[in-house]
Amino acid sequence: MTESNKPPLAVFDLDNTLADTAHRQRFLERKPRDWDAFFAAAPQDPPIEEGVAMARASGAECEVVYLTGRPERCRRDTLDWLLAHGLPEGRVYMRRNDDRRPARGTKLEILNRLSRTRDIRVLVDDDELVCEDAERAGFTVVRARWTAPSAALKSAQEREGRT
Repeated sequence: MTESNKPPLAVFDLDNTLADTAHRQRFLERKPRDWDAFFAAAPQDPPIEEGVAMARASGAECEVVYLTGRPERCRRDTLDWLLAHGLPEGRVYMRRNDDRRPARGTKLEILNRLSRTRDIRVLVDDDELVCEDAERAGFTVVRARWTAPSAALKSAQEREGRT
């Protein structure tokens, strides 16, 4: 049963939805992948205006929450980035540091948990597999197609459970 006295949730992914990761893709294109450098560079991500504008607009009618495949160890940098770029305050759901499941599994699990007590108005994400699974589960999805897809990031999300 949902809490009807609370606004619906608008759920936003971070990487390549709100934050442009293009400048740090190089760390995933080498072998072995340099995950520490990839995540250490996240505070320098430029904001993606389409996604940021959508998050800000969603804050007028919804409670904005963030659902990312980033590991928990990146929480402080992530919160600082959101604040620095004027995004709405909201809970941030992150992957446990040792969780290597595909992003679509971890994100759908959290969406299902959130939907038990709250109405979810929309999920905004760039990962096609996350979007497909969320739609199959009955969620309304907006595909964040405002950056060029990265094969290295897709592999990281699905095969290596890293972001």
